[in-house]
Amino acid sequence: MKILIDTHIFLWYVTNNQKLNESTKLIINDRGNIIYISQASIWEIAIKNSVGKLTFNSSFREFIEEQIRVNDFNILTFNLSNFEQITKLPFHHRNPFDRIIIAQSIIEKIPIISYDEMFKFYDIQLLD
Repeated sequence: MKILIDTHIFLWYVTNNQKLNESTKLIINDRGNIIYISQASIWEIAIKNSVGKLTFNSSFREFIEEQIRVNDFNILTFNLSNFEQITKLPFHHRNPFDRIIIAQSIIEKIPIISYDEMFKFYDIQLLD
């Protein structure tokens, strides 16, 4: 199964944060699943790194490339259909990173793992 993970899920997973529950870990660890991280998440992490909200033991690029490689994650790229879908989304959520992730889930028909309560207001499949 293809699964899109939200930014916080990615960060909690790669840092072994206790906020990530065991059922989420099992889903991500299941090698039968194809795990995606959105370009929006990478962009969001880059911004947080540049303003000092996130720091890594290596450069931003090295950190992202290593985590994607080590965890066998895939990057879900943007396309015009994703942006068109954003124009149709209600404004339950105003965070632009989350809105594109939601749009990608809808267009690509990929379930999302997110603990963000606002995601429940959208017509997407939420796991966990």
